[in-house]
Amino acid sequence: MAAIFTSSAQPMGMRTMALSLQEKILDPNQGVYLIGTTPPKMGTDEAQVKTIAQKLLGRLHEIEYDGVVIYDIQDESSRTQVPRPFPFKHTVDPCEYSQLVKELSQLDVITYKSVAQREANEFHQWLDNTKSKHGLNNLVLVGSPSSNGDVKLSLPKAYETIEAHPDDFFLGGVTIAERHANKRNEHERLLEKTAQGCEFFISQAVYNAQATIDLITSYARSCRQQGLEPKRIILTFTPCGGEKTLQFMEWLGISVPEATKWRMLDSQNPLSESIRICRENLDLIIQSCAHLNVPLGLNIESLTNRKEEIDASINLYRLLKATMELNLAEKQIA
Repeated sequence: MAAIFTSSAQPMGMRTMALSLQEKILDPNQGVYLIGTTPPKMGTDEAQVKTIAQKLLGRLHEIEYDGVVIYDIQDESSRTQVPRPFPFKHTVDPCEYSQLVKELSQLDVITYKSVAQREANEFHQWLDNTKSKHGLNNLVLVGSPSSNGDVKLSLPKAYETIEAHPDDFFLGGVTIAERHANKRNEHERLLEKTAQGCEFFISQAVYNAQATIDLITSYARSCRQQGLEPKRIILTFTPCGGEKTLQFMEWLGISVPEATKWRMLDSQNPLSESIRICRENLDLIIQSCAHLNVPLGLNIESLTNRKEEIDASINLYRLLKATMELNLAEKQIA
């Protein structure tokens, strides 16, 4: 799940003076802190959808965050022969849910969009509706999970379509450290996506800190060699409550080192142990990449709808945000 909101700590009268989400993302001196979520399953009636959104915002009431990312969940069975641990369910239209969350919270949202299922002209019409009907501006485009699927529109063609569209969109991309570990070229993808209009990147959930460090290092070196300012990389973290969630993480392609896997599963409280692991991983990434001047951000999601994991994601958010805030403060006084 993923989400984005502006800080809720300021009095209502001061919110007009606060930086927008776009301004925060583009300013390397600002922290960016997001919460991730998925829309309710398709078929949920309108009143219940609103109740679910209100419940989400209620959970977030006591934390300060900069926005909500709304994912576009797709059936990724073409990517692997391994059975999906949790059954795939279509969801409410992410644009409709993003509009609702934005209206209820009066905060910015980032909306994911899977582009492979539509022809270019259909995608152009979708962009029209996204801006004029739903009032959405912040997008992250996602390509097909596999070349084996029915790909009607490639990601590069989608970027071309959005570039030619008369409306302006604030565009982000996905980055996957596991691809870099396998192919050593994810940093080149980031540079290509930047040339195609991406202003920030959101990572897949991090459980392999070294893979993320290697990616950020390669990206920073390439930017330096080409005289480019690195774009912000928003790191995603998620709690893991047990074996079933771990199986789902691995099915999604999240790299979990063997020692980390057994450290969680052999623990008396896997959920608490996963939070400690996430904290250690973020610490290691910050320490290893501080000299590279790549602005980072934080996105916390829960991969399941289990109450204990959703509650744990809020605790994880508090802990990791404090870690990143301390790092920002130390950089500003250095």
